[in-house]
Amino acid sequence: MVIIEVSLLSGFIMTSRSRMLLENRTIVKKIEVKANVVYIYLEKLNDESQTFILQLEQVIQVKNLKPAGIKIYDYYQPGGLQISYYSREGS
Repeated sequence: MVIIEVSLLSGFIMTSRSRMLLENRTIVKKIEVKANVVYIYLEKLNDESQTFILQLEQVIQVKNLKPAGIKIYDYYQPGGLQISYYSREGS
């Protein structure tokens, strides 16, 4: 099982529409939202390219917004961790 762990930008939440769109993908096994992190559980990945789009909604204005992390790892072998960062579009 592969986990995509998306830390949300400060002051943002994932929209319910975004969650619904993710849940409708056959590759997605489960989605959990805990505090400021979205966990997307995938049965497995292969060599085929995948794109996941999360729509976020700003609910609190935050100054000096810092990039947030995205971690991708195998649940059974978390040592192969891949980390990326994203920021708000236009910032």
